[in-house]
Amino acid sequence: MEIVLSGIRSTGKLHLGNYFGALTNFVKLQDMYPCYFFIADYHSLTTHPTPENFEQNVRQVLAEYIACGIDPEKSTLYIQSDVPEVCELYLLLNMNAYVGELERCTSFKEKIRKHPDNINGGLLTYPVLMAADILLHKSTKVPVGKDQEQHLEMARTFAGRFNRMYKCSCFPEPQAFNFGDKLVKIPGLDGSTKMGKSEGSDNALYLHESPEITRKKIMKAVTDSGPIQENQGKPQSVQNLFDIMKVVSKPETLVYFEEEYNKCRIRYGDLKKQLAEDVLIFINPISQRITELLNHKEYLDKMADLGAEKARESARKTIQEVREIIGFRKIQ
Repeated sequence: MEIVLSGIRSTGKLHLGNYFGALTNFVKLQDMYPCYFFIADYHSLTTHPTPENFEQNVRQVLAEYIACGIDPEKSTLYIQSDVPEVCELYLLLNMNAYVGELERCTSFKEKIRKHPDNINGGLLTYPVLMAADILLHKSTKVPVGKDQEQHLEMARTFAGRFNRMYKCSCFPEPQAFNFGDKLVKIPGLDGSTKMGKSEGSDNALYLHESPEITRKKIMKAVTDSGPIQENQGKPQSVQNLFDIMKVVSKPETLVYFEEEYNKCRIRYGDLKKQLAEDVLIFINPISQRITELLNHKEYLDKMADLGAEKARESARKTIQEVREIIGFRKIQ
C-alpha cells in the first residue's frame, strides 16, 4: 500500500500559497491513501526560535491544518517531536551520510550564504532528518516543491545505501508526488512568483491575521503605472494580482478587471479594493475556525495525542526492524 507523507516547519502561519499549493490536495489525498502529515518542529530549530514562541507556533500550525480540512481521524496528523523514533533513525542514517554530499546540497549552500552567522550542524544534516521523517513510515509518495526535490533525491540515496549495505529491502525509495494540472501556485504581493514566509510578511496573505492587515498588504502590493496600449502583456507584479483573483473572486469579477486592463481603463486602487474584499470573504471561515481551535487547548492536545499514538505505532515497527537488521540487541 502506497503511503503519503508531508510536513511543514512550524516557523510561521500558513498562507494562501500553502492552502492552494498543498492543503487542498492533502484533503483529497486523505480519502485515497494512508496519509502522514506532521509539524516539523525539530526542523524549525535550525533558525533558533525562542521558547516563548516555539510552542505557540506548533499549536498554530496544528490548528491551521485541522481548520483547512485535515481530519485527524482519517490521517495521521502529528507533531514531529512527539515521535522520538525519528531521532534514532536520524542518528543511524547519519552514520552513512557523507559530509561531502551534505555540503554540496543546494539548500545548505544557500543558507550559509544568506546566514553566515548561523552555520549549525542541523543545517548540514537537514536532508538526513528529512529522510528519517520519510523513511520512518516507509512513505512512497512525498508531495514536494521544487526547492525540496534535491532533499527527496537524497532520501532515496540514503534508503538505497542502507538496503545495499545491509543486504535488505527495508526501505522503499520514495518518489515525488506531483499533482499535475491540479497544482495551483500562488504568487507573492511583492512582485515575486512565489508567496512564502521566507520572502517577508508583506509578501504573503496569511489564513489567520486581522482584516486590517490583509487589506493594508493588498493595497501596498506592487503594480506599475498602467498599460499604454490595448491588450498589452502584464508585468509580473500586476499578473500576480490577477492570478490571486482567479482563485478567490467570482469569474465575472475577473472578467471585468481583465477587460478594464485590456482597454487601458484599469484603476489599480479599485482592483486592489475588490481583491481585498474577495480574499477576506474567502479566508474568513478558515480564520474563524482557527481562532475557535486555538481557544480549545484540550481539543488540540487530544488531537496531538491521537496523532502521536498512531505515528509511533508505525515508527516503532520500523525502528525495531532497522535495529534487528543492523544487529542491535532486541529490546522489549
